[in-house]
Amino acid sequence: MSTEQLPYQTILDNLYDGVYVVDGQRRITYWNNGAERITGYARWEVEGRCCADNLLNHTDTEGNVLCQTACPVTATLGDGEHRQGEVFLRHKEGHRVPIVVRVAPITDAGGAIIGAVEVFSDNSASVARAKRLAELEADALSCPLTKIGNRRFIDMCLQARLQEYERYNWPCGVIMADIDHFKAVNDTYGHPTGDAVLCMVAKTLQNSVRSCDNIGRWGGEEFLIVLPNIQHETLMVVAERCLRLVRESRLPLEHGNLGVTISMGCACIHKGDTLNTLLARADSLLYISKENGRNRITLEDKNSF
Repeated sequence: MSTEQLPYQTILDNLYDGVYVVDGQRRITYWNNGAERITGYARWEVEGRCCADNLLNHTDTEGNVLCQTACPVTATLGDGEHRQGEVFLRHKEGHRVPIVVRVAPITDAGGAIIGAVEVFSDNSASVARAKRLAELEADALSCPLTKIGNRRFIDMCLQARLQEYERYNWPCGVIMADIDHFKAVNDTYGHPTGDAVLCMVAKTLQNSVRSCDNIGRWGGEEFLIVLPNIQHETLMVVAERCLRLVRESRLPLEHGNLGVTISMGCACIHKGDTLNTLLARADSLLYISKENGRNRITLEDKNSF
């Protein structure tokens, strides 16, 4: 069968990208297989609902919710203009996923706007990460629960970055992150929910950093991110994005959604640093964040190195 004979829905359903269509009242009338894959929501869970219900809870990189104030679909329904942008959606499992969205109007024969179509694609370098994950699993370097790097993997990354700094003076930063009040989550909801929270935070952090960065579970509810070739100011920018996106993530439970926050300590490699001195400094900065109320970042003073 030629493509001219195929129904449009069959063609759209076989696209790798997500596609959905809304009518003039923002009701979702079509949701393709790509949208199911990227969001975790099946077609039957979405079609017929209004995108204004904020199911996907789109936010920008600052953590601002877009569905009620800056929705590109609403704007296109109003003026008929095409739009494109980078936003974050909330996956059905709760973690944040970076996507690129493209919105176009749908018009009737007379040119009146009767709906809009949004095409969105995963912007998390998923192919590269899938390859990296396969390599980690082959070398026993991944965390079985969260599917990110384990402590051994991060230890190897840090040793390599320290050697690069010593030989070539290449800058590198580390972020130590810890889930706030995690014991209370386990005590209140049970360890299976605690494990799901760990996975949610791990995926959100992985989707918040650059493709060249390495992230691993350091132990318990603690994560370590290694950021090569990064300056002091940019380290804070990445940390702030991680903090906001974790705060906006939600784990769906039977009687509502569960959200958590993280505290972070950020440090850069200094001349003469060892693995122990660098991590001790990041850990002390994390402790300051905890002591000052949690859900915050402590970045070491630039004048200290």
